[in-house]
Amino acid sequence: MIRRLALTIGLLGAIGGTAAADDGTALKGVVELFTSQGCSSCPPADAALKTLIDEGEVVALAYHVDYWNYLGWADTLATKENTDRQYAYARMLGRSGVYTPQVVLNGRDHTNGSDLQAIKTRLATMSASGGGLAVPVDASMGGEEISIRVGAGEGKANVVVVYFDRAREVKVERGENRGREIAYWHAVKDIQTIGMWDGRPAQFTLPASVLIEGRGNSGCAILLQSMKDAETPGPIIGATTLLAGPQGKL
Repeated sequence: MIRRLALTIGLLGAIGGTAAADDGTALKGVVELFTSQGCSSCPPADAALKTLIDEGEVVALAYHVDYWNYLGWADTLATKENTDRQYAYARMLGRSGVYTPQVVLNGRDHTNGSDLQAIKTRLATMSASGGGLAVPVDASMGGEEISIRVGAGEGKANVVVVYFDRAREVKVERGENRGREIAYWHAVKDIQTIGMWDGRPAQFTLPASVLIEGRGNSGCAILLQSMKDAETPGPIIGATTLLAGPQGKL
């Protein structure tokens, strides 16, 4: 059963081609899963996200939320900022509440995070109708720097870096998932806006230490996300992922 919560708070040189997966094919989209260790309906969605990560055709992120902590287990990966992002999406989508497991697709639509086929179908429909990742984004690590390159396109957007732990295994000791040992992938730990894009090719630089400090278990996604207003996210029009360590870029 999907867990739902009423909405009670209000927050929150040119590069050619489109965003590409590691094999050079176009990325199919961005999947943002809102999940919780305290939600009994979430483990299938966590597993579905892992499948998407393994397939390598999308940018996949898991935002652990804190509003189910009262059920008896405080999610060890949850942050208030993750919860704020989900509520901001609820405002953007015109919804009166939030739920887990929820996935937001390309910042444009949502569905049950456990329904892998629905996720893939909706992403394909978006791409076919112009709602895919139209602006190329690339990131690479060299020496002491991370270089982020955004290609040309239309409109304006924020350049958002989402930092995550590549993999965590958690033994849940209380609550609805009591006694289960669950693997979590791409669990978001911080979100930062590092700049703005105005349709022209642009480049941004970060210190490589933001990933190296993760001791090989860290990564980041770079999202080119337009905004509905100052606090409300809108469509994601470009994205890529970068991992620390020898694995490199997804």
